[in-house]
Amino acid sequence: MAKIGIMGGGSWGIALAALLWKNGHEITVWSALAPEVAMLKEKREHKMLPGVKLDESITFTAEDQEAVAGKDLLVMSVASSYVRETAHRLKGLVAQGQKIVNVAKGIEESTLMTLSQIIEEEIPQADVAVMSGPSHAEEVGRGVPTTIVVGAGSKDTAEYIQTLFMNEVFRVYVSPDILGMELGGSLKNVVALAAGIADGLGYGDNTKAALITRGITEIARLGTAMGGKFETFCGLTGIGDLIVTCASMHSRNRRAGILIGQGKTCQEAMAEVNMVVEGVHSAKAAMKLAEKYNVQLPIIQQVNAVLFEGKSADQAVKELMLRDKKIEVFDLPWPEEG
Repeated sequence: MAKIGIMGGGSWGIALAALLWKNGHEITVWSALAPEVAMLKEKREHKMLPGVKLDESITFTAEDQEAVAGKDLLVMSVASSYVRETAHRLKGLVAQGQKIVNVAKGIEESTLMTLSQIIEEEIPQADVAVMSGPSHAEEVGRGVPTTIVVGAGSKDTAEYIQTLFMNEVFRVYVSPDILGMELGGSLKNVVALAAGIADGLGYGDNTKAALITRGITEIARLGTAMGGKFETFCGLTGIGDLIVTCASMHSRNRRAGILIGQGKTCQEAMAEVNMVVEGVHSAKAAMKLAEKYNVQLPIIQQVNAVLFEGKSADQAVKELMLRDKKIEVFDLPWPEEG
């Protein structure tokens, strides 16, 4: 049995708390929001995960020391925009070598850092890992079979976290490619906004397939330029996460995109979804990275234009379709003509 602190009382953190408790671990859930802690203590259930009951032995707290001290693992499950603030808040409490696995997805716009890089900067004494893949909280909480990846700087750390999480409905792989995993998990949210916009415009399966396929091409193009491994973008944290986020109504990014495609502004869509839409925060960062690494991201570029420049969604689609003629795969040779 391990002692685990879940840093964040949102739906993903609670789904993982329920999973880890079922695996026999001692669970403490921390939230900076006192009303959220009070609700969880009273209801033993998160409003976004109806029916996922939390055992009386799970502790809920707003006290930093109680959540961090003596824990074998900390699970960082706050929204991406709060990762730096939370890490800075906890830095003085984390022991040398204490393991932290980040399960949020995003890129910090001001620094272009991934979330694990932020945690390492704020808490340099920690052993930081990431966990990512196609894994909606609503399904993990219900025990729907799910497969995910843990990335870490050492194989020992990755395999330790793998052992804590893995069970008959939650399969965990390990990988050394933390950067590729995080870029796949962050950028897929931007492409999912595009997929939702297409749905909101009334387009069909052909369009969705094209966005997923060309979307992963853009993600891999930027990710490999930054040092991520191509194989990672072909796996669970790349194409796998992109498929589920573009196709599912559990996806807040797709839902926000649908509303934008139906004519709502970015702010109106986020307000109606009433959850953090990570793709909006990652979209600008993606374009800054594209400029830095001299990479073309036509889908992500058009998403930015719709979100922040007032371009109509249907005009963005037309411009994507009417781009200059291209070869799909540049490295494939033509047979010699004779």
